[in-house]
Formats: sequence, C-alpha cells, structure tokens
Amino acid sequence: MAKKRTAATPSLFEGDPTPPTTAPEFPLPADLSPSWLTQLEPETHQPYWNDLQRFVAAERSTHSVFPPAADVFNAFRYTPLESIKVFLLGQDPYPGAGQAHGLCFSVRPGVRLPASLRNIYQELQDDLGVKPVKHGYLATWARQGVMMLNACLTVRADAPNSHAGKGWEKFTDAAIRAVSDRKQPIVFLLWGAYAQKKIKLIDDSRHVVLKSAHPSPLSASNGFFGSKPFSKINAALEQLGESPIDWKLPETVAAE
Repeated sequence: MAKKRTAATPSLFEGDPTPPTTAPEFPLPADLSPSWLTQLEPETHQPYWNDLQRFVAAERSTHSVFPPAADVFNAFRYTPLESIKVFLLGQDPYPGAGQAHGLCFSVRPGVRLPASLRNIYQELQDDLGVKPVKHGYLATWARQGVMMLNACLTVRADAPNSHAGKGWEKFTDAAIRAVSDRKQPIVFLLWGAYAQKKIKLIDDSRHVVLKSAHPSPLSASNGFFGSKPFSKINAALEQLGESPIDWKLPETVAAE
C-alpha cells in the first residue's frame, strides 16, 4: 500500500513508494531532484543495483568507461521529474572519447557531431526550418523539459552495448514507469525498434506516444526523415495545455 500523504507533503504521482529505512551501499547522487530521489531510491536497495555498481567500478579500474562518473546521472539532474514534458529514450551512450555526458544523442561542446545527431539536425531543419548549429550539446532542450535518457547509462570505450544486460535497464525502466505514472500527460518519443519495445511500460491511454525509425544512418531514410517529430511534439504539448519546446539551440555553449 502506498504511503499516506498529508496536505503538507503533496505528491505529483500516484502510489509513491515508501522510502526504505536503511541506507543503500551505493546511494544515488544527492544533487538529484527530490522527486527523482523519491522515485528511484528504492531501486538502490534491489540486489541488482549492488552488482551493477560493482561491475561498473571494475570496468573503470581496467578500461576507459563513458560518460565520466560525474556525468552518469546528468539526465536526471537536468530534467527533474516534475518538469518533464517530453521523454526521449536512447539505447547506449556514445562510446567515443569525450562524446557522452549523460544525455542521449548529445555530445559535449567541441566534439564532432555523431552521424545520428547530424540526421536529427537535418530533420529539425526540414520540419521547423531551424538551421543546424555547429555543436551537439543538447542541454538547452533538457532544461526545457525534454528528458533524454539512455537505457544503459555507461559503456566501455569503443565497445557499443558492452554494459547492456548488467542492470541499468532495470533502473531506467523504473524511471520510465515513474514518468508514466505522473498525473500530467507528456509526450514519449520512441525512435527505433529498441525504444519502441518500452511502450509496455507506458500508459499510452493517457500519454502521447510518437514513434518512428531511428536517426542512425542505417535507418534514417526508412522512416525517420520526414517524420516531423518536433512539430508533432509541440502540437501535442499545446493540446495538453503545455508550452511548446523552443528547439532552436544557442550558437555557442559551454559545458555545464
């Protein structure tokens, strides 16, 4: 049974979990928003969590692992649970040096644009006429309520999907469920077959779900180009009574 709340402790969510009483071995960063900590802290008491954190620590001791430890939970930092308007799910962090910083599809300023992100920019221009910027730092979108979360939060350098199946998916599935359980409907953007499998975690009777091919060069021409996700998102947000996302990125940025 969910913990009974008083008028002094309102909740944005149905059935908030009762926080455990014992401290976890590997706690979440304390600087995450209280709403995320409330929803996700119970996951740190599950057996898979300790195994996952020990695995990542062992990987970091013998290999380069991305993103840096300080950036792993950035998606939760940049977009508090109560601020989410759009949920964009990725699969795996970029495995190249200096690329991943905790937001799916985004790279740090000064890093060459990955092919998928170039295709995203092309579709943005075709859809809304927004000219591409030279950087790939998407934190401006995250600050407006676009949650950009990878299903796996770490990866070994130059080894895509090397941390898949180790436990991150259980953690991020819990995050998806927490967003789906929100009283305020949002827009879920599912690019590609992997992301679309997560629809089973989403209450699509309340939330708007947009699906298309992935922006990867392998699939962008088979249903991503021409899908007009950005205009569709803003139209859906306005119907939900939310302000639209300003998809235009600043010309110059500094990493946070």
